Amino acid sequence: MSESGMNDRKTSVTGNATTNAKDSGCAEFQEQLPGLMGEGADVSTHPHLATCQNCAELVRDLQYIAQQAKLLLPLHDPSPAVWQKIESSLKDSSPDDDKK
Repeated sequence: MSESGMNDRKTSVTGNATTNAKDSGCAEFQEQLPGLMGEGADVSTHPHLATCQNCAELVRDLQYIAQQAKLLLPLHDPSPAVWQKIESSLKDSSPDDDKK
């Protein structure tokens, strides 16, 4: 039996070895995840996600939340000139103008 075959056999016999290795991989991946997403990396192609449904779902959920959060913010703030024009317009249309 090859060494990899023996390793496969050991992990199948001791089910906890698979769980512990997976949990270790998940912990490592999830530790790296904020940095990867913050850098704008395409984490959906990370090799860990090919074998871990839980982390794949986590990434999908986080990507969805990030997309939705962008909709909450204005695309850009108006320039100071816009605010100055609004202020000027309000001053020009004083209540005294309506009485004339």
